[in-house]
Amino acid sequence: MSASRTPRTAVAVRHVPFEDLGILAPLLAERGYETTLLDAGVDEVDADAVAGADLLIVLGGPIGVYDDDRYPFLRSSKAAVAARLDSGGATLGICLGAQLLAESLGAAVRPTEAVEIGYGPLTLTPEGRESVLAPLDGEPVLHWHGDEFAIPAGAQSLAHTPGFPHQAFAVGRTLGLQFHLEADHRVIERWLIGHAHELHHHGIDPRMIREQARTLGPRLETLATRVLTDWLDAVEA
Repeated sequence: MSASRTPRTAVAVRHVPFEDLGILAPLLAERGYETTLLDAGVDEVDADAVAGADLLIVLGGPIGVYDDDRYPFLRSSKAAVAARLDSGGATLGICLGAQLLAESLGAAVRPTEAVEIGYGPLTLTPEGRESVLAPLDGEPVLHWHGDEFAIPAGAQSLAHTPGFPHQAFAVGRTLGLQFHLEADHRVIERWLIGHAHELHHHGIDPRMIREQARTLGPRLETLATRVLTDWLDAVEA
């Protein structure tokens, strides 16, 4: 009898319950990953917690990377991310997660005077069109952010939108995405409830996003699954 293969392991850092792994959860399970979910600010997120994982995923949340004084747990999260990047381990950052990656790689992250919330088309750079993001060129993806990151030195800039010139970057086995490929359009209501105050503050009607999720979500899920699968194939090779 042949020995069974050791399962791959993934660690996902979550900042709010409704911004979870979404469509990534079944995709990882199908590929044989055993996934540990760490809730930032509750569970210990440090270098030891992420060091041995085959894959680290840092998810989004409604705080900024510069909010260390208000949310001290960010300090240990940043140290964990920095150690992970130094090790070269496969790492995916989404929204706040991408901003944490960018800062750890020496790039500036700052609040802007605008927000980008809802589904809107993504434009890829020439490098982006040659990357795993290629299926997304001109396609509407889910945006939910008001901060922006600069592209880290040595990284490729992969995508932009009219209001936010830096939407994605890649360097080595690290991919940072400002937008949300992981969000499950079938449960967008959780996002609308969780971000109700932000939507009201910016005068954004949740009915618009709900309709966008209904009409655009299924196609985006198909494209997102292809992108995430291709990226996992690449980092697992």
